[in-house]
Amino acid sequence: MKQLLQIELFKIFRRPRTYISFGIVTAITFVIQLAMLTDGKSYMSFALQGVNEQFDIHGNMINGYFITYIILQTLLIQIPLLVALVAGDTLAGEANLGTLRLILTKPISRNQLVLAKFGSSFIYTVLLVIWLAIVALGVSLLLFGRGDMVNIKSDTFILILQDDVLWRYGAAFCFAMLAMTTIASLSILLSVFADNSIGPIISTMGIVVVLTILSNLDLPLFNHIKPYIFTTHMIGWKGFFDDPIPYRQIGISSLVLVLYTVAFAAATMLIFNKKDIKS
Repeated sequence: MKQLLQIELFKIFRRPRTYISFGIVTAITFVIQLAMLTDGKSYMSFALQGVNEQFDIHGNMINGYFITYIILQTLLIQIPLLVALVAGDTLAGEANLGTLRLILTKPISRNQLVLAKFGSSFIYTVLLVIWLAIVALGVSLLLFGRGDMVNIKSDTFILILQDDVLWRYGAAFCFAMLAMTTIASLSILLSVFADNSIGPIISTMGIVVVLTILSNLDLPLFNHIKPYIFTTHMIGWKGFFDDPIPYRQIGISSLVLVLYTVAFAAATMLIFNKKDIKS
């Protein structure tokens, strides 16, 4: 199994599209950081214009923690596409190349192959989020320094002290890994039905977009199903920047994402075991 996982990782990281994902994350992050270096003061003044009328705020508000939060709000919406770009090719790519039959002539079961695909996709997803943490949080702290973090919401202003911020980002990135793993598992499931990677990638993003819209629509018809939609829980990372932190809600969201991931993996193995690979 270990050797099989190594082979799958080799397949993923020999493809140019894998590094395109890392490049896109880097490019978008640097663009936001450059924009904030240029116009950060104007942005902060506009964002705090209502607060400044009531409070006298001093210090380095445009710091690395604040910039990272802006980057996460932007990129964690786009990263599902980058995850699907690789995960959607795991089984569909083999079918397209006609190598599934060759692989399964070796002494490995279909379940082992699926688990290796899931394992390699999970490692890719974790590495992508870690890279996001490096270029977003690490570089932002180097460029903008440290300071108390301001979390500006539509109806709330939260000030998090500098010494209480870093662990929150660690927890938020771990939650993001879980959310992106759910996307990867969905994409692998869809790749079972396809003979090329385009279908699973587009289908994954279509499902994510539609469910995200349903999650954000404040209508009674959809309020009943929102708690059961995985996209509703993918933004649970934001809870780590609330005061107090809604640990119970974060725990529920984590459990829902884990259950979806397990369900997608089980469905993939069930369907793949019945798939005709001879035609």
